[in-house]
Amino acid sequence: MAARRAGRTALTFPQRGRIQITFDAHDPIALATFWAEVLRYPPPDVDQMHERLRTSNVPEDQLDNWMVIGDPNGVDPRLFFQRVPEPKTAKNRVHLDVRASMQRDRAAIDEEVTRLVKLGGRKLQGVEDFDTYFVVMQDPEGNEFCID
Repeated sequence: MAARRAGRTALTFPQRGRIQITFDAHDPIALATFWAEVLRYPPPDVDQMHERLRTSNVPEDQLDNWMVIGDPNGVDPRLFFQRVPEPKTAKNRVHLDVRASMQRDRAAIDEEVTRLVKLGGRKLQGVEDFDTYFVVMQDPEGNEFCID
């Protein structure tokens, strides 16, 4: 089955009390692919998602309107992406902090930022705040997040 290909995880619904983070997107599949790389999750399984949506009688021309990625171990949050027509217009009120180094090693943080820029992310600014260092970034659709 498609879910078992290339280390991909079966589509499941989060358990009660678990967090799912939902992103509005212009291109849910591309944004899910970017975030799978950021979080080192398996890539999105487009075929499996399409199969699931077809069982819910979603029209063929709307199958790319949703995508999901998740931690294969079920520990970290699942991310859900849904197509919306309007563009992002303001700074996020909530953002993700992605840990690049448990020791807050500046070189490791900068290395991760370089990797994510090559994938389509955008570095906004490095911040030195008291004894910490982190980098504010945007994903390909302008959603802010931090690497620390």
